[in-house]
Amino acid sequence: MPKAVHDEPTCSIERSLQVLGERWTLLIIREIYTGKHRFAEIQSSLGIASNLLSTRLKTLVEAGVLRKRTYQAPGSRHRDSYHMTPAGQDLQVILAALQQWGDCYCPRPSGPSALRRQRSTGQPVHVGFIADDDTHEIAASDVSLL
Repeated sequence: MPKAVHDEPTCSIERSLQVLGERWTLLIIREIYTGKHRFAEIQSSLGIASNLLSTRLKTLVEAGVLRKRTYQAPGSRHRDSYHMTPAGQDLQVILAALQQWGDCYCPRPSGPSALRRQRSTGQPVHVGFIADDDTHEIAASDVSLL
């Protein structure tokens, strides 16, 4: 039986995918993380159609992942730039996990396109499970979803 339009999904993964699940969404977020905040910069970097980019940015702003800031280049009209909210910043770990997975299971012959390092030490970092009451990493095979 199809779900009624007004039914709220009980699964947080499903609710998250309602915001993040479109093909371009995480790529747009990646571009903003790398310092591209203006519509034209994001569009040029990704090669995405302007109507799709507009729709995705609107969804991300409405979901509280991005916020708009108005700017005006000399001699031009006002435009919006897009910046991460705290909710958007928290997506960095998701992008890192996707990158880590892709580097392992879909590697480029020339190696990873980017590396993640701790700012203060320069040491490489990776995404993993850490116990709430400890600092040791737990193997994914030892984590259950309840």
